[in-house]
Amino acid sequence: MEALLILTNCPDEESANAIALAVVEAGLAACVNILPRVQSLYRWQGVIESATEIPLFIKSTATNYPALETLIRARHPHDTPEIIALPITQGLPAYLNWLATETVNP
Repeated sequence: MEALLILTNCPDEESANAIALAVVEAGLAACVNILPRVQSLYRWQGVIESATEIPLFIKSTATNYPALETLIRARHPHDTPEIIALPITQGLPAYLNWLATETVNP
């Protein structure tokens, strides 16, 4: 099992909560941390933008990533949401075992 930490940002609490609940209910993630608002500064279509966003830290597996990405894209209000997957190369074995048992293969 290859564990992943998937990051995405939502423009508001409503979409953040909806995405977090959907991925856990679907068994695509074992846990989602909904962080406090952050200020993001970025270039979009040649213009520097600033926005407040709600970050999500989603704990899942590489096997579940394609379905997870599809679900996030379907529920996210942006046309091009940030979705980044980072490998979890080390972790408490008991936690990683829990992560594996709490996620299902699509």
